[in-house]
Amino acid sequence: MSGRRFVVVGASLAGLRAVEAARKSGFDGSITLIGAEPHLPYDRPPLSKAFLDGADLPAFRGEEVLRDELGAELVLGTAATALDTTAGTVHAGEREFGYDALVIATGARARTLQGTDGLRGVHTLRTRDDAQAVRRALDAGARTVVVGAGFIGSEVASAARKRGRDVTIVEALPTPLVRAVGQTMGAACAALHTRAGTDLRCGVGVEAVEGEGTVERVRLTDGTVLAADLVVAGIGAVPATGWLAGSGLTLDDGVVCDETLFTGAPGVYAAGDVARWHNPMFGRHMRLEHWTSAAEQGAVAARNALDPAVAKPYSTVPYFWSDWYGSRIQFVGVPATDEVRVVDGGPGGDHFVALYREGDRLAGALTLNGQTQIMKYRGLIARGAAWTQGLEFAGRRRSAAMERV
Repeated sequence: MSGRRFVVVGASLAGLRAVEAARKSGFDGSITLIGAEPHLPYDRPPLSKAFLDGADLPAFRGEEVLRDELGAELVLGTAATALDTTAGTVHAGEREFGYDALVIATGARARTLQGTDGLRGVHTLRTRDDAQAVRRALDAGARTVVVGAGFIGSEVASAARKRGRDVTIVEALPTPLVRAVGQTMGAACAALHTRAGTDLRCGVGVEAVEGEGTVERVRLTDGTVLAADLVVAGIGAVPATGWLAGSGLTLDDGVVCDETLFTGAPGVYAAGDVARWHNPMFGRHMRLEHWTSAAEQGAVAARNALDPAVAKPYSTVPYFWSDWYGSRIQFVGVPATDEVRVVDGGPGGDHFVALYREGDRLAGALTLNGQTQIMKYRGLIARGAAWTQGLEFAGRRRSAAMERV
């Protein structure tokens, strides 16, 4: 695997893992890593967690490791603008990069609030620069309004409350997190906000964000006006595929790939938040915005791109976590809606386990402060456990816990 050109677009976790996997697999050709941000690849989950509380955010790898040990050419602070799959070239800035194998790992971009362009104090939270701006505002004691009670918005609210700041969350849906964990468990998670003293307002939208140059207030659709020095929009993200227009790739809520992360264009694979691939584990296309899948997909995409003759599928049980108010929420699998059953603890308490059924199959598990249990359920789902097996396992866990008391 020498004398070839490997290009990775996206200096993200997935992009970094692609570079590392290429070298680990014995590839000794040229590697170019292109990133829109000026920063070296860094860890994103802490942006809405520990970083807002003052923690450092070091890069995954130092520049000397990337350049000298991994032999990668770094093209940072330069966004890719076009892909020509016929010529095998990526355009970024004023330069053109030829490739023999390419991994697209450009991630996703945060949705923004309409009508807030140029208004200081209004932020999303997707990048290191975003997080630094939010942290500075919290340092200054900003009255904070978070729009969206999803995981990012909830983590921001948690960080603000930890620092003693007043914070209000505005959520358009009657119950938060319905698409992520279902209505019943979405309400259970939302109860954490109330117990922590966060003002959670559901079933109401934002009519306008107002101020003279700097945000001063948020006007809601029910007529309420909230004073604000800081507004953080946590209203989701969209895959960063705009630069791929005209490339010939199939774009539909991300770059559409087969089970090996292959896009259909010669030598081109995708990984991370931007990839919508066929997951053999569940027999459907998925696009995941999770740390674990981004890391795994980056490595798989690189190996498959460099040796497509033996390309292997990427099959996984999705996993994500979120930290609120000193508690950890974890989810594995898919939020199936055939049945959701709480099998341990209770929705109003500090610990619970809920299982999700799809047909006769155990499809998902949600825990609050269930760190010793969640990966066991992930293993069951990966082995194709039946719903009854999931319930039996939960029963044994409860019995063993009672015996220890």
